[in-house]
Amino acid sequence: VLSPRGNVSVSPADTEILEKHGISLIDCSWARLEEIPFSQMSAGHHRLLPFLVAANTVNYGRPSKLSCVEAGAATLYICGKFEAAIAILQEFSWGM
Repeated sequence: VLSPRGNVSVSPADTEILEKHGISLIDCSWARLEEIPFSQMSAGHHRLLPFLVAANTVNYGRPSKLSCVEAGAATLYICGKFEAAIAILQEFSWGM
């Protein structure tokens, strides 16, 4: 689970978890983050992303304000799934 409540950043060491369980993303506006019931999401492997800068049109250039697509693609890339990361981003005009 990519979550701002994680304690550990995604790393290549998470590749086995990714392959076995996939990715879960919390899709919400950054402005409404406090409305997410994180206490109900205790299961899984909660992870943060390392420092990244957004390329999406809403938060372009803002550190750590990635869209779900960017976060998912970053996770795939970090875990060595380069082609999958590129395939996701190619769906968006700002992605590649």
